[in-house]
Amino acid sequence: MKRKIITILSALFLVVLSIFLVNNKTDVNNKTTKKEKSLKATVLEVSNDYVTVLDKNNIIYTFLNDDNVFELGQNVNIKYTGALDKNKEKQTISIKSVSSFDDTGNIPLSFNDDGMFKQFYQMAYNKLKTMTLDEKIGQIFLVRVPSENQISDLQKYHFGGYLLFERDFKDKTKDEVINMINEYQENANIPLLIATDEEGGDVSRLSSNKNIVDEPFKSPSELYDEDGLNTIRKDTIYKSSVLEELGINVNLAPVVDVSTDPDSYMYERTIKEDTSVTSKYAKTVIEASKDSNVSYTLKHFPGYGNNADTHTSSTTDNRTYSAIMEDDIPPFRAGIKAGAEAVLVSHNTVPAFDKDNPASLSITTHNILRNELSFTGIIITDDLDMGAITDNDAVIKAIKAGNDLLIVTDYESAINKVHDALENGNISVSLIDNMAFRVLSWKYYKGLMYDILK
Repeated sequence: MKRKIITILSALFLVVLSIFLVNNKTDVNNKTTKKEKSLKATVLEVSNDYVTVLDKNNIIYTFLNDDNVFELGQNVNIKYTGALDKNKEKQTISIKSVSSFDDTGNIPLSFNDDGMFKQFYQMAYNKLKTMTLDEKIGQIFLVRVPSENQISDLQKYHFGGYLLFERDFKDKTKDEVINMINEYQENANIPLLIATDEEGGDVSRLSSNKNIVDEPFKSPSELYDEDGLNTIRKDTIYKSSVLEELGINVNLAPVVDVSTDPDSYMYERTIKEDTSVTSKYAKTVIEASKDSNVSYTLKHFPGYGNNADTHTSSTTDNRTYSAIMEDDIPPFRAGIKAGAEAVLVSHNTVPAFDKDNPASLSITTHNILRNELSFTGIIITDDLDMGAITDNDAVIKAIKAGNDLLIVTDYESAINKVHDALENGNISVSLIDNMAFRVLSWKYYKGLMYDILK
């Protein structure tokens, strides 16, 4: 009898023990599950060892990349254990899984064009929502650096960028130029596009200063005559390194106009070759520039041809639509296919596209660039204060035409005209929002916004 009781008690003990162990295991699993956390963020930088992300609160985290697949600009949901510390330079969390997600649902459809900067649209839109109207208006202007009040006006008007000319480099040492540009960036609440026209040859804004480079950069035709596209490639790589060291992040070059008349205004600035060679030239420059952080700009869409100088007066290109599409457009198409981020539009009037407006103010011309050439990057006007532009409403027409970034010298007048047009209903705030959004997207794409977040 006693043995039976012991057997029964032993069995009961084993049952109770089993129940305890099962419950305890469940508790342990629950605790483990509770420890696993989630971080939704956008990838800012990826290296072999580390990945850096930006969360919805604009907090940056960097952690070891243990064979997880991350793509620049990707929206990711990171499952991890451990604790994030925003005050630490490197996080020590243990990543359990990484998945991507689409977070573009709250971006207005008019903004979301599936363009080349689309991975950064969410960050750009989040930033846009925090900005004042004055800041948004300022972002759409690339202005010539004024001769005075460079810092105070930068802080007042919130320019999208500064355009440097020869006078900005004259007699300065390399360090003085670097310090000058750094001062501009330090006083900008949103990082600046710092641009110049360093074409080589006749248009060499900085290389005429021997403190910066020993010899001025050669013209495209001189380079091509030496060793063809090989010399062009080497020159672009070297030029980019010089610009990047100074802090310049946009070069308004190359000139990909096809000019066959030695007496024409644009001839000396071109490669002086036919459409086929000029197309290869455009492709070569854009591809070679991609090893740097300097964005090159195809100009002057839709092509000068053999026209006169629009710096002093208006000019008209009376060629047929088919002639322009066959002779002038291919170099732009080749450069865009190679990854050009920006195209500058000329002030030529091209009746085959639009008989009433210069290209820079023409909706039709911009539609051709967007639709026929499938360009989704940044469209920049030539300087709206040039002699070819006599329309008092040029700034407003340029906005309505579909430009993203307007080059101006008289920025105070231009900005006042935008405010007036908004007040009288000639343009809408949503149009300014769209332009500022695209400029911000480009800046995120270029890594400029990450610099200021750091």
